[in-house]
Amino acid sequence: MKILNIFLISIFCSVSTTAFADRVKDLTDVGGVRSNQLVGYGLVVGLGGTGDGKDLPFTGQSLKSFLSGLGVSVDGPISEFDLGDSLRDLAGQNARKDLKLENVAAVMVTAELPPFIKPGQRIDINVSAIGVASSLRGGNLIMAELKGVDGEIYALAQGPLTVTGISVNAAGTSVEIGVPTSGRIPNGAIVERMVKTPFGSSSHVVLNVRDADFSTSNAIANMINETFGWGTAEALDSVSVVLAVPDDGRQRVAFMSAVENLEVVPGEPTARVIVNSRTGTAVINRSVRVTAAAVSHGAITVRINTDNEVVQPNAFAEGETAEVANADIQVTEGGAGNMFMFESGVELRDIVDAVNRIGATPSSLIAILEALKRSGSLRAELVVI
Repeated sequence: MKILNIFLISIFCSVSTTAFADRVKDLTDVGGVRSNQLVGYGLVVGLGGTGDGKDLPFTGQSLKSFLSGLGVSVDGPISEFDLGDSLRDLAGQNARKDLKLENVAAVMVTAELPPFIKPGQRIDINVSAIGVASSLRGGNLIMAELKGVDGEIYALAQGPLTVTGISVNAAGTSVEIGVPTSGRIPNGAIVERMVKTPFGSSSHVVLNVRDADFSTSNAIANMINETFGWGTAEALDSVSVVLAVPDDGRQRVAFMSAVENLEVVPGEPTARVIVNSRTGTAVINRSVRVTAAAVSHGAITVRINTDNEVVQPNAFAEGETAEVANADIQVTEGGAGNMFMFESGVELRDIVDAVNRIGATPSSLIAILEALKRSGSLRAELVVI
């Protein structure tokens, strides 16, 4: 019997009416307390000939600018001699040829700045090649500025890369495992600037429900009011719950610590079926229901046989020898009896059991779910990715 590749993602392992509570911290986010994205440009040096080389002009320009900032003249001390323009240009070209750009790669550096992080603390960074470098393995990132959307510098990144991918070329044969042009530096950036949040100065704190639901936001507000007194929390909509918090900073932190550990029974999730057409995976949550419907499952097989022949012209004819492909097409339909019925109000387990009994493949399951949705029998949102 064929077993479907079905993952039943829900709070319950089986269809049950028992409700379990979740902590407020697992259901909500604090408004204004968020991470910020940082991005920067840098150079990775010390590569074993796998860098950008001379094919990427701005890599050489970046290295020249960086060395100039350190007081290193890339073009050499030509100004000390009374040379003509042509000789000066030739000397400059010879000096630039000495730069081993095969060991240098231009990279993009990205990071996520957590909320409340303070200057001097460290964050992880991601480094990705943006040029023609074939590998960043063994490289070392030299100091790169990480900026926010406002253009301000929030962190400085530097350090040796950790690259899990590998690429090897020899005698015209190449082997590549993973992605050698991308790596990470754990704790590779030092925070230089703190992002201000309204948490410490605002008279109210807003909790935003991650999965918008009126029942969940109302349940959170009621639980907070029952614990700390009515009027402490107010549900504004399906997402936001406003809290009246103490003015003192220490009391505010203690209050939020108590709030986020309260246990609340969230509302029932929206009935949803998610189908991945590429992998044949179907995810069905426990709220899915089906009205009365009959489903017939059958398989149609198309078989095409090609017989290649060579046609010779008659003797003394002016024709030419030609190849002819003769195709034989046969269409067969699966046997009858693969029909089952859904009664009104059928739940998740009944759907899975019925589809498993007929031995449907994942692709057949997708077709069945789409047909049920089109007929109006599937009481759920069908999402195909």
